[in-house]
Amino acid sequence: MSTNPPQPETRNARGEWRPSRPIQYAPLFSWPPKPFSTLKWFFSWPGFLSPEHVSLLLISIVAWFLTEPAVSRCVHFQWGWIAQIYFRNLALIWLVYGGFHLYLYIFKAEGTKTKYDARWPAKNSRIFLFNNQIYDNIFWTCGVAGLIWTAYEVVTMWLYANHRIPYLSWRDHPVAFVLWFFGILFWRDLHFYWVHRLIHWKPMYKYVHYLHHKNVNPNPWSGMAMHPVETALYLSVCLIHWVIPSHPFHFLFDLQHAALAPAHSHHGFEGPILKEKVATGSYFHYLHHRHFECNYGSSVMPFDKMFGTFRDGMPDGVGSNLKEEHDLGRGRKAV
Repeated sequence: MSTNPPQPETRNARGEWRPSRPIQYAPLFSWPPKPFSTLKWFFSWPGFLSPEHVSLLLISIVAWFLTEPAVSRCVHFQWGWIAQIYFRNLALIWLVYGGFHLYLYIFKAEGTKTKYDARWPAKNSRIFLFNNQIYDNIFWTCGVAGLIWTAYEVVTMWLYANHRIPYLSWRDHPVAFVLWFFGILFWRDLHFYWVHRLIHWKPMYKYVHYLHHKNVNPNPWSGMAMHPVETALYLSVCLIHWVIPSHPFHFLFDLQHAALAPAHSHHGFEGPILKEKVATGSYFHYLHHRHFECNYGSSVMPFDKMFGTFRDGMPDGVGSNLKEEHDLGRGRKAV
């Protein structure tokens, strides 16, 4: 979700959108504590829960009740229920990633007013498969990430069906059942930060993460346009449910959140969109794609601030602890 309120259009010398004030972290970890600001951030619209997390939870609820095979069907690996999961996941990819692409890049309904990089996705570029950034990204997202996503889900549903992983019942533990949904959101941030730092380790970057960083100017399909190894590491966030007691619906929400949320953070626009009603976008993460060695995590948990890798979007010397040209140069060299 975007961390910036609606702002007048601002462009730097390179023509990139830039906020008029620094990116700020959520008040959750502020010291001294700010309880009223935290509650407002948590429950307001837009805020921590709405609209992104709530919309993804609603997608998971619909998927659970209408498209998820009954756990009892998953005792044995059979093509029927496996195909049901796979084609449902493909449909969700096209609904979420394709929906953002259709609105922002085909209809161009928002123009380029708040597009971080005013350029449209690359065509006739040799660094991408098929010489086209969109086709390349769709291949990695649908053709590769969709399969790995489905594999995680199939194996885990089989484990639940055969009682091989711990189970959390709504009837027996209603409070823990509800609280675990909130825990999943923070676990996602924690897991993402440390996996992201791992794949920026030089050998991992050279052979794995470089593929995702071809997208200096990201679009919705860039979100899961990753090397298979990176996709497997990123989606391994769901493996916590093999250890901590969870309901299969907790697992489904965690995995679907991981698989679909990158569309929000990579589509390349500063929200709100849809007549300024829907908060979406992540300038925080766009800066990572643009400058390479900053903003590895999110604007919720302040890991980047703790480890000196936070960039706030301001010109050099104004609230940023990184040198723009240094980072930009390293990013270009690496990709």
